[in-house]
Amino acid sequence: MSGSTPDLPIVVLDALMPTAWRLVLNRRGSTVWEVHSPRGHYAVKLGYPIEATAEWPAQPWTARAPAREGTVLLRLGHDQIAYGDWERGTWNFQPWHEGPDLHMLWEPCRRPASSIEPHPSVALGCVEALAELHAKGWAHGDVQPAHFIIGPERTHLIDLALAQGGQVPEGYDFAYRGCLVHYEAPEISRSVLATGEAEPTQAADVYALGASLLISATGWRAVEYADDAPRPVQREAVASGRRRPVKAPGELGELIDAMLSHAPEDRPTIYEVGKALS
Repeated sequence: MSGSTPDLPIVVLDALMPTAWRLVLNRRGSTVWEVHSPRGHYAVKLGYPIEATAEWPAQPWTARAPAREGTVLLRLGHDQIAYGDWERGTWNFQPWHEGPDLHMLWEPCRRPASSIEPHPSVALGCVEALAELHAKGWAHGDVQPAHFIIGPERTHLIDLALAQGGQVPEGYDFAYRGCLVHYEAPEISRSVLATGEAEPTQAADVYALGASLLISATGWRAVEYADDAPRPVQREAVASGRRRPVKAPGELGELIDAMLSHAPEDRPTIYEVGKALS
């Protein structure tokens, strides 16, 4: 619960009248809060612009990301969604999803000398969540282990601020400039290196899910580069296809390798991945 000084915008406090809230995530350009309210249990996201530093250029788009995600969620038919503006950027609230993320759930698989193999049913839950989005004509654009919440009844795919597939209000929209490079498909990295922008695709989502499953199961990134390498160096490694000689254990290994194919046309669709797992 917060202290006596409100740390959520007045507009959000007025909308939810929270009884308790806690800061879950505080990163450059955004914060995420878990909020309990008479209306329900919510995740609240606040966005604000990132100022330029010696290492990083300014990133004004982060201020618009929560409202953009709110519009996407509404277009996808989700309810209990609201979004709007606050003095530093935009906000949204959406239902809270309980459960560990993929990377957290598979932590026992990554322990030294562990005999625990990643369970295909968990992978299938992630595939089904992504397939539901693809079936509606959207690409996620930011698939990573932290965005799969493994709930007691189903897996939820979260963080849709970068998703593409339908109309977004111009005031909240912004160009797609790639995602976390560990999960970026080669064609996305090439486009970002060449033009500064890219177009999210469902094939790139499949690659990102393969990379997410691999790192969650083994602890290894799909592509080899120095941990402290600058983003352009990371992207050059991804674009060139410098895959690590590492495979996920068990029946997932060959499937993940196919998902990580360098050429988009060589990857299975998310539906083909689901059929192989089920």
